[in-house]
Amino acid sequence: MSSNLAEKLRCGTQQAHTAIENMGFMKCFVKGVVDRNCFAKFLGNLYYIYSELEAALEHHKDHSLISAVYFRELNRKAHLEKDLEFYYSHNWRGQITPAKATLAYVSRIRELSAKEPQLLIGHAYTRYMGDLSGGQMLQKVAQSVLKLSGYEGTSFYNFEQIPDKKAFKDKYRQALDSLPINDATADRIVAEANHAFRLNMQMAKELEETLIKLIGQVMFNSLTNTNNNPGNTELSKA
Repeated sequence: MSSNLAEKLRCGTQQAHTAIENMGFMKCFVKGVVDRNCFAKFLGNLYYIYSELEAALEHHKDHSLISAVYFRELNRKAHLEKDLEFYYSHNWRGQITPAKATLAYVSRIRELSAKEPQLLIGHAYTRYMGDLSGGQMLQKVAQSVLKLSGYEGTSFYNFEQIPDKKAFKDKYRQALDSLPINDATADRIVAEANHAFRLNMQMAKELEETLIKLIGQVMFNSLTNTNNNPGNTELSKA
């Protein structure tokens, strides 16, 4: 029995992929406009999200559906802690605060963990598959622009336990397709994945405001005032 969930997620989130690519924050990032403080703030917000998501997935690792797509090698929390110590030093915990959108994101994960843990699959897919795909390009941009050595400051994107990312993504898709779910449940997971994209976009929007303050509205407009990307770029390939 195959639910074709992987294909449903790919097709069902394509518009969301395109929308997040066309956000000003992401356009600037891809073009190499990366401020060290803004990037550190970005990672700080991700720390709250991954801490909550990975705690929820760990709690439900024996769940009949989650168990099939639970891979410890995907965990990012410890990597984010390493990056935050790099940017903020040993007392980094006292220097980061979650954005309003991040708090809403964390709240949603907690709600699902308590009531409908199977829908966490939509969030795991959105975050991890993105990290293994377009996230690898963002890492290279950050390393180059911020003149970082090795993986210092970008450990978040370094999946040292997954040397062959393409093979792992194929394995992950097969695991998604193996889930014994009906179309209704698959559709709800896809809907939740789209909700995860919206939450990510809201977080990026708040960071966008910080970036505008740093580079100025005129510069921001000149960098982002281009025709919308139709999608299917390297950034969105998951």
